[in-house]
Amino acid sequence: MDSQGYAAFGSLVLVFALLVALVVRAGVQYRRTGSRDQIIWGSGLGLAAAAMAVEAIVYWGVPPAPYLPGYVFLSAAIVGVLSMGATRVLHRPRLELGYKAYVLASSGVVAALCVVTPLPASMVTAGVITGNPPLLLILASTFVTGPATVLLLSASYLSLRKSWHWHTVLMIAGALILGAGGVLYIATFPIALYYAEFVGVILLFLGLVNLPTSAPAATRTPAAA
Repeated sequence: MDSQGYAAFGSLVLVFALLVALVVRAGVQYRRTGSRDQIIWGSGLGLAAAAMAVEAIVYWGVPPAPYLPGYVFLSAAIVGVLSMGATRVLHRPRLELGYKAYVLASSGVVAALCVVTPLPASMVTAGVITGNPPLLLILASTFVTGPATVLLLSASYLSLRKSWHWHTVLMIAGALILGAGGVLYIATFPIALYYAEFVGVILLFLGLVNLPTSAPAATRTPAAA
């Protein structure tokens, strides 16, 4: 591995560390606020961290065969779980529960198919996962990523209509970019997932860093009134 290779590997490790930090932060916020949304967001970021770990391991030169099924599953599940965190904006409890059940069921189908479907070694080129999985997995993953992307877009629109806060915009943009990367990976541009993870994680990180500064003000105002 040359100097550029080490730099690329280091960037993968750095993004993985940022994802882990975001997962920990979501856990801390859950303990402080008791919000289940933090658990959902943290779970989605945890899946993204796992995908980044696979990318780093494969890029380092470890034989990819044992990790490819998990990576294909993660590329779809990341988008699905993140979209579950956006359902609260819809303010429809039955729809929230129904959609969450759908995501879990469809993700379970993708996971099962990833276990039983052989994946070609040609999916990896020079340590980078650039090849598409078999058509069956593409179709199954679309049932997760398609509705998830639509829901993320809808929730973003509704959220921005109600209030315009920079931290909300950053979090929504980060989630949408991560979601778009998963969709493009399943479609025809798999390398986009690498770039989407990097940009999406940075935006989510900046959004979550700003989150505590606005939350106390929102809680003090009713108390003062």
